[in-house]
Amino acid sequence: MENIRLIKTEADYDWSIAEITSYFENEPDVGSLDGDRFDVLATLIEAYEDKHYLIEAPDRGRNPL
Repeated sequence: MENIRLIKTEADYDWSIAEITSYFENEPDVGSLDGDRFDVLATLIEAYEDKHYLIEAPDRGRNPL
């Protein structure tokens, strides 16, 4: 697999988003080298986002109205 690296910084994250975006226009075949690269990038991006972009659950105890 070509040019894959851990996402440790915001610059790495930006790079990985740019890399994976190209696959949205030309979807790779499942099981192909590009398909595997897409899966690895998606997994790395998800792990980085889970750690650095925490989304809190909504407060269900309050009525917004």
